[in-house]
Amino acid sequence: MLASVAAILAFATACVVALIAVPIAARVARRTGFLDQPVGYKRHGHPTPYLGGSAVVLAFVVVAIAFGAGSGRFLAVVLGAVALWVVGTIDDRVNLSPLLRVGVTIAAAVGLWAEDLGWNVFDAAALDLGLTIVWVVGLVNAFNLMDNLDGATGSVAAASSVGIGAFALVNDDAALAALSFGLVGACLGFLRSNLARPARIFLGDGGSMPVGFVIAAMAIAAPRVAEMGNEAVLIAALLTGLVILDTTLVVISRRRHGVPLLTGGRDHLTHRLLGIVGSARRVAGTLATAQLGLCALALAAASLGRSAVLAVAILVGAAGLGAIAWLERRMDRHHAEASTLSGNVAPARE
Repeated sequence: MLASVAAILAFATACVVALIAVPIAARVARRTGFLDQPVGYKRHGHPTPYLGGSAVVLAFVVVAIAFGAGSGRFLAVVLGAVALWVVGTIDDRVNLSPLLRVGVTIAAAVGLWAEDLGWNVFDAAALDLGLTIVWVVGLVNAFNLMDNLDGATGSVAAASSVGIGAFALVNDDAALAALSFGLVGACLGFLRSNLARPARIFLGDGGSMPVGFVIAAMAIAAPRVAEMGNEAVLIAALLTGLVILDTTLVVISRRRHGVPLLTGGRDHLTHRLLGIVGSARRVAGTLATAQLGLCALALAAASLGRSAVLAVAILVGAAGLGAIAWLERRMDRHHAEASTLSGNVAPARE
């Protein structure tokens, strides 16, 4: 099957499956009390059903099976996604130990490497395995952390998948094209309900973890089919740049302000953009547009050669650090203004 035909059919199939499955998942969540409660730093207005990730994973697996990718060279990707869906869904319900979650993610990364789907950029197999584990664990957690505002993870995952799928189309890889555009369709089918006002369903860890894993695995495969060599790591970083930027921003910001890294908060890229553009839909659109731009740069640089990839990666990295610096200055000004206003408020009369 031609890659372009596989991409179109996979996208349509996954989108239809997700559109059917999402409302069913929401009803099941309501009947079983599988709801995200608006407590702590969470500010949604009412209890909202989880299990959106179940619909997304179902649509992805249906495409993988229908187009043969689930039994071919990408079997480890499908099995890893299902394993992380199980762990993430249980975690949404009972809050599993972070060590268990990381352990399962590491096992899934090792599975990729064992099936020759991991990184292959060093002369030593142990280093390739280590890089694969760090890459997979990092991206799974990055996509999980970005799932803090309606549409954020789904839109960025869809945009990254479009970029990965573009590499598959250019190199006529039908299996990778089917998986990539299948995930695009699954995410878009989910976003229809997630970006409703108010949101009808949330992705949850049962969605963000497997989605992050699939993106991590396919981002390794995309530059490999383009035979990019060691620069493949830079291409993959561009294909997933927004979640890398978000995680880097949070780490730097919390280090600066003495906030523990492993805590929830409203200091992510999504929250800061919300204060600028004003709505979750606009944030999702902004994130998707930015990620699509990074994917276009990755594709253009790859077509020009390895030197172009290195140059683009350096420029994008510098721009990312500049964006972090600007966002941090903006937050510092906001905190200073808030402190000044609170200090100017006259004490209430007794």
